[in-house]
Amino acid sequence: MNEAKLLDADIVHFSECALSGYAGVDLDTFDEFDWNRLVQETKKIMALAGKLKIWVALGSTHRLTPPNKPHNCIYLINPQGQIENRYDKRFGTESDLSFYTPGDRFVTFKINDVNCALLICFDLRFPEIYRGLCKLKVQCVLQSFYNARQKEQSVHRHIIRQTMQANAASNYFWASMANSSAEIAPYASCFIQPDGEIVNELKLNQPGIMVNAINTGMTFYDPSAKFRELAMNGKLTNGPGEINDPRSKDTNHL
Repeated sequence: MNEAKLLDADIVHFSECALSGYAGVDLDTFDEFDWNRLVQETKKIMALAGKLKIWVALGSTHRLTPPNKPHNCIYLINPQGQIENRYDKRFGTESDLSFYTPGDRFVTFKINDVNCALLICFDLRFPEIYRGLCKLKVQCVLQSFYNARQKEQSVHRHIIRQTMQANAASNYFWASMANSSAEIAPYASCFIQPDGEIVNELKLNQPGIMVNAINTGMTFYDPSAKFRELAMNGKLTNGPGEINDPRSKDTNHL
């Protein structure tokens, strides 16, 4: 956070469960989890955010009332050192569901007139979420991941960033992907522009920091722009309507 402030960043974006650890990987159960310590450490980060006057998107875990399982969350801390909001991971993997309660709402906020949203990891697999954010006029998605500590490289390195590139290009988003830097992470953290191109990334399996700028005045290749609203409204063609031509309706002959 101190380094980010020196680099003139407006918001620091951390990976999934960056502060609390990730259940099923870093801890086997929440039975003996030190919730009081997590609160105290979170308050330290809040105080530092207030001191530095910087936004923080902090991956963590939010305790619910027993017997409910906690939320896998991102705390959105504002430059006054207060929790502005909290995003709870909406879709959990089968493993996640053993430890966490999924959330049920979007979280959007503005920084320097840029409309931003928070997402977490497995949310990536549901394009409906990104369409929902597109309807909310979101311009930048900050999505925290924890794809790491695998025994060997998996298919994730071939599909995760590529899926986000497609989501960004399909909805004309900027996207920040903050992945864990733990050993054998399948892909490095990166930053994607609205045409789907990765324009910055960190080194694989190494801690690091990168600073990226969003300029909403820039324009990018967006071939579906004129027709995106049609599709979002359920009209999955940009044709004039019903085609009253027997040669069109006959699909079994040349």
